[in-house]
Amino acid sequence: MDPQTIAVINAGSSSLKFSLFEVTSSGPVRRIRGQISEINTAPVFSARIGSQTAAREQILGEAHAGHQRCLHYLLEWLGQHAQVHAAGHRVVHGGLAFSQPIVVDSAAIKALEGLIPLAPLHQPYNLEPIRALSRLYPGLMQVACFDTAFHATKRKEARRFPLPRALADAGIRRYGFHGLSYEYIAMKLKEVDPVLAQGRTVVAHLGNGASMCAIHGGKAVDSTMGLTAADGLPMGTRSGALDPGVLLFMARELNMSLETIEDVLYRQSGLKGISGLTHDMRLLEQSQHPGARDAIDVFVYRIQQQFGALCAVMGGIDGAVFTAGIGENSSLVRRQTLRGLGWLGFELDDTANAQHATRITTANSNIPAYVIPTDEDLMIAHHVQNILAV
Repeated sequence: MDPQTIAVINAGSSSLKFSLFEVTSSGPVRRIRGQISEINTAPVFSARIGSQTAAREQILGEAHAGHQRCLHYLLEWLGQHAQVHAAGHRVVHGGLAFSQPIVVDSAAIKALEGLIPLAPLHQPYNLEPIRALSRLYPGLMQVACFDTAFHATKRKEARRFPLPRALADAGIRRYGFHGLSYEYIAMKLKEVDPVLAQGRTVVAHLGNGASMCAIHGGKAVDSTMGLTAADGLPMGTRSGALDPGVLLFMARELNMSLETIEDVLYRQSGLKGISGLTHDMRLLEQSQHPGARDAIDVFVYRIQQQFGALCAVMGGIDGAVFTAGIGENSSLVRRQTLRGLGWLGFELDDTANAQHATRITTANSNIPAYVIPTDEDLMIAHHVQNILAV
């Protein structure tokens, strides 16, 4: 009998990232990874099979092909290599109702559509492949895994906004995001540093979307994001936390519409807005423009600020982890962050940091700091395999 396989799909507005995992007794093993980019314009398909280093690329025949056409192409292509037994999806917002991975049905899709206003940059595109696969392959098991779910263990004080209770009862609360990444890091940390995995860790998921999470014994204590994925740290194009009076000023004094304000907060702010140049940290680090330095400095300052807050809610810290695109690849951001946190006991190993080693603090450092690449797809595959085993 052929082994069961799981397709994991992470959909964005113009891309579909995917992995194919084989179910084994020791957990899911990735066999294929790839993506379809430039959806709705001129889609490009690329994939890597096993350890093959050269990606296969093919331009899909239809210009302006949408998610459904691209998914059909993807499933047909995957079908040439294995029979897909289940599909797992990253869904950013699960709201109050979904704190565990679920097998998707029409009622769940409808409920998740109701959360689109809370994650307008992500939720519509997360749901599109679920709907498309339901139409194309109605018998295929689909599992939704939520970025908010990991944060369900937060204390009630960490979930509440200081707003009238009626608003809290309506679902306005601090959820937290990047949960699949944090869950993976908590799992991986058991291999990297089993002692720290049981202790108090601040994990910095720093990418185009950026957040931080306090984790104690593998469970979320608090995080920097709240009701939406626009809270907390400055990000690539998102503002992060703001004085609410800023929004009132933009509306009343600058006569900005809600649509314009939303566009500013989600697409024109963060590293892009501060620098006036770009949201790409690699380009900012190479630039001599003063706006680039301002953007990096504000980003690092807010990381240090939130680091202290997360340590406070855990009553101390035993270690730190950097992950995601910037966290894994920017030795500059890590160096500036940890040098500003030396008072906590971090002693940076400059050579290890420059080489992107797993441990980037010295052997004498009172507190260790690690760089651990995240793998949300693998975390999703674990959840789907657990459901298949039931």
